[in-house]
Amino acid sequence: MPAEPSSDSLTIVIPALNEEDAIGQTITRCLEARPQIERRGGVSDVEIVVVSDGSTDRTAEIAQGFDEVKVIVFERNRGYGAAIKEGWRQGSGSLLGFIDADGTCDPNYFAEMCRRAREEGADIVLGSRLGPESRMPAIRRLGNRIYALLLGFLCGFQVTDTASGMRVVRRGALRHLYPLPDGLHFTPSMSARALLNGLRVIEIPMRYEERIGRSKLSVFRDGIRFLKTIISGVLCYRPEKIFLSFVALCLLGLVVLAAFPTEFYWHNRRLEEWMIYRFVVCHFLGSCALLLVLAAALANRMANLGPRRRQAVPFLAHFLAAILQGWTIFAIALGLVALGLGLLWPGIVEYLRTGHITLHWSRLLAGAFALFSAFQTIVFAILIKTISIWTEHREFLTRADEDAEARAAALDRIGSGLGT
Repeated sequence: MPAEPSSDSLTIVIPALNEEDAIGQTITRCLEARPQIERRGGVSDVEIVVVSDGSTDRTAEIAQGFDEVKVIVFERNRGYGAAIKEGWRQGSGSLLGFIDADGTCDPNYFAEMCRRAREEGADIVLGSRLGPESRMPAIRRLGNRIYALLLGFLCGFQVTDTASGMRVVRRGALRHLYPLPDGLHFTPSMSARALLNGLRVIEIPMRYEERIGRSKLSVFRDGIRFLKTIISGVLCYRPEKIFLSFVALCLLGLVVLAAFPTEFYWHNRRLEEWMIYRFVVCHFLGSCALLLVLAAALANRMANLGPRRRQAVPFLAHFLAAILQGWTIFAIALGLVALGLGLLWPGIVEYLRTGHITLHWSRLLAGAFALFSAFQTIVFAILIKTISIWTEHREFLTRADEDAEARAAALDRIGSGLGT
């Protein structure tokens, strides 16, 4: 059933670097798909923009042979992402799409993408190339699945194809996605920012063919870039996710290592000398876990100074940020100091009296852990207070700027009234 006509229009950008063998066919397929996209997708118009990204072959010349296509020519190579962003900037559509120039994707899928974007209010609709009919090389298929699993774990939402080269994006969503990189890691960066920032992302399965010509993707080099992009997105919008993930690993290791000594002490009321090695490792893992918990709370507060997050902060991160502040954090630090001194006090008294210490190593390690944890907590409290001061200062300056703008606007209105 055809979608209802709307005021939405679609701009399709085709980024192309030395694609003279495929560009003509790709443009032709896009032009032939326009009636179906308008009818089934419910858009009023389809605009096609080709961006020759510093091509040294006949790519630009071939594209300029199509009267119904707008062609943008970069004199030098600026990157896959830069080409798409420039095409979107010069395009007029309220819906923005792009498709690779190599002939791997069918532009008729834009019809379903536009329909889903309009009817379901999606910010991004992407075509998944990992379906049963996909002809994607095995190594790239594996890499895409690994990055999809990683991103799903870090943000709590799953997409199967993080680097899909065919998408439709609402123009209004760009302010929540930018800045995006200029290179080939443009697509996974968009996926990461969209999912981590709570944008509505929909996937549809699509057929993926073997490309025409030689691929410009380096599996290793661009794979590393994709990974860095995902991590950067997490650090931008959900930095606490990384820290809390490592907290879980540290606590798991601590429980495994401490289980046997704890059980042994419960039954025998003593510890064997060889268990000191486990205690040292448990001390290390416990210190790391506390440091990471404090870092998660700190990062959550710092993220409020960065891009505004549309999605609600996860409960655990919000809970940690709520309790680890003000007098609560100082009470925790005081409690740790008291615990540490309580464990070490007999040894301190003995040393002051005799100059020797016979305190059992387990009490020494436990007391040192408590005091070190108190020190970490106090440093964290100071940093949290610093961020609070910065936040208050920024809010004051923002309000002052808004008041100044309001007064200037009022004066302009008064001046205009007197002039008339």
